[in-house]
Amino acid sequence: MLINGKPGNSISIRDRGLLYGDGMFRTMRAVRGEILHWPLHYLKIQHDCLALGITCPEEALLRVEQDTLLAQHPDCVVKLIVTRGMGTRGYAPPANGEPTRIWDVSPLPQYPADNALRGVKVRLCDLRLAMQPRLAGIKHLNRMENVLAAAEWHDPEIVEGLLLDNEGHVVEGTRSNLFLVSQGVLVTPKLSRCGVAGVQRGRILAWALQHGVTLQIRDVGLEEVRQADELFLVNSIIGLWPVRELEQRRWLDFPLATRIRHELEGRST
Repeated sequence: MLINGKPGNSISIRDRGLLYGDGMFRTMRAVRGEILHWPLHYLKIQHDCLALGITCPEEALLRVEQDTLLAQHPDCVVKLIVTRGMGTRGYAPPANGEPTRIWDVSPLPQYPADNALRGVKVRLCDLRLAMQPRLAGIKHLNRMENVLAAAEWHDPEIVEGLLLDNEGHVVEGTRSNLFLVSQGVLVTPKLSRCGVAGVQRGRILAWALQHGVTLQIRDVGLEEVRQADELFLVNSIIGLWPVRELEQRRWLDFPLATRIRHELEGRST
């Protein structure tokens, strides 16, 4: 772990990331000493810091720090947290705060190969996402909704939970973005009111445009999800997993999801 470029595993109790969840983070996959799709991740870091009013660390600085970390851990899950830094008591942010940079690494998870080939079982979460357009799309540190939703089940066969907003629109998974194929059209929920816009989601949007695949980004109702031709989940660690089971619905074939997974897995940058 690195804290502001130095080895360590502690931060001040006055850091606003700890006090208020005042910051953002990215979770990334490193292979052979390189973070996959780093340029896309850095664009997200810039976007989220700007939206939160946090000074974004320079890419060159982050590159030096990640190289230091990955020299010892070439294949791992990498998490970068950027907080607003130290502050005094009270919600109001300091005028000239110095951001805190926290790098952490974890072993790559060993997921069953069948998750990508045969699909996974998911459930609907009881928790409903609150709608806050100012924070929509941002991977900020206030993730209590996801924590509570992920605590709703203990069945090891269920690998993910789908989250709806307060108006009943399907938004995302607790740790993933959602796509569906509906009447031959690739659809993903819009994230203008809540939810996190992940890098893998962005890669699939770009892939669809490049390949002339009809794509819609819009509100998605629960019944449309239940009746979809295909469902699949994506994030930067799992890649792409088709959904084989949701409630009483079963899916056996995932032609578009399989095509997308094969093509995106062939791109390492």
